[in-house]
Amino acid sequence: MKIKAAVIPKVGDKFEIKDDVELADMNDDELQVKVVASGICHSDEALRKGDAGWTFPTILGHEGAGIVEKVGPRVSQFKPGDHVVMSFYSDGTCVNCLKGIPTQCLDYAKYNLSGTKPDGSDHFKENGHHVSDMFDQSSFTTHTTVHERNAIKVDKSLDLRKLGPLGCGYVTGSGTVLNTLKPEPGSTMAVFGTGAVGLAAMMAGIIVGCTKVIAVDIVPSRLDLAKEVGATDVVNSKNENVVDAIKKITNGRGVDYAVDTTGVQSVMTDSIKALGAGGTSALIAVTPKLINISSWNDLCVMDKKVIGVNMGDSIPQVDIPRLIEYYKMGKFPFDKTEKFYPFEQINEADADSVNGKTIKPVLVIDKDYQPGD
Repeated sequence: MKIKAAVIPKVGDKFEIKDDVELADMNDDELQVKVVASGICHSDEALRKGDAGWTFPTILGHEGAGIVEKVGPRVSQFKPGDHVVMSFYSDGTCVNCLKGIPTQCLDYAKYNLSGTKPDGSDHFKENGHHVSDMFDQSSFTTHTTVHERNAIKVDKSLDLRKLGPLGCGYVTGSGTVLNTLKPEPGSTMAVFGTGAVGLAAMMAGIIVGCTKVIAVDIVPSRLDLAKEVGATDVVNSKNENVVDAIKKITNGRGVDYAVDTTGVQSVMTDSIKALGAGGTSALIAVTPKLINISSWNDLCVMDKKVIGVNMGDSIPQVDIPRLIEYYKMGKFPFDKTEKFYPFEQINEADADSVNGKTIKPVLVIDKDYQPGD
């Protein structure tokens, strides 16, 4: 099947919209999905410019939402016409999946970051040559195929154009708080970076009852939005010492929890310095940057902890419906971060994400889609 897709020929190149990409035949346990829209994530940009290592040519995109067109004979949970959000793939059979931690699937990298389908076959080709996929999904396309475990069914009354980013950015930020850090009611938290992931983490902190949720950024408009969606305090780290400011807000104690979404070396270090005794910092950005810390002076003396979290330790089929319910209740207004772009403006949308002009660009791929269709 020939489809239209945004292809990156080689590392560092811009996206090129092509209409001669070949989509592989659907396997028995897969769905064929007509993609309505897809968020652009900073992970897409990290792969495009070579920060995380990748094989090219490639089709990126891993925050897709669309409508099921066909299902394989082994698919039991979906039917044509279902509306779905797409996320990562896990096999469901390894020891970690059976423990309920699919983000720690023993073959997570093979399934999501190898550039092929889980069985090693090509997902996409161009002129008969391999084109790498992403997350067994590649949503910068008009059509794709995904396994049943990639997909999450959503109510048809919801606007699919808004929902795609729930599959990565929003579930990563919120899951880091709800699933991993699990702040106690009355605890305090600082979130470094108020992009989509950071704002999702911040909103989750409000949901669980943190008395202080401090948003840290250098862009005033983002800090204004953080206050609009619930931040108790904001710090512009361009204008003041962020560690001193956080300790002042917390009466000299420091925060119980910190989340860094920036991947900037100095900021990651500040997230640790801003912790109080017994505090935990979650570093969750896709970044090649390293940090230097002393196990004794920076961690042991104050019993601090530093952790990494992949995809918010989420179970997409559980976490995404939960976030949608919070959204309906007005507690998780993720759509305030979004701006729609036509598919053909993917390079402009990506640039606006990189320079901070837009928090969460969403590519509208099916321009004829209407909410409720």
